[in-house]
Amino acid sequence: MYEKKAKLIFKHNYFEIADEGDYVLCAISGKKINIKNLSYWNVDLQEAYYSSKEANQRYNQQKKK
Repeated sequence: MYEKKAKLIFKHNYFEIADEGDYVLCAISGKKINIKNLSYWNVDLQEAYYSSKEANQRYNQQKKK
């Protein structure tokens, strides 16, 4: 199903595909995310998140710094 890892450039409200692929990895869980299903990312950190749970976890980590 997931063949090749993509490289994305995350922007506000959209992302650009730098290297074609089918998926990216969640920065927190390491789970594969089909780029067609990607909904959560951080522009400043240039990270993708599997779900709102992982996105919130990273937000809380950054808030502590």
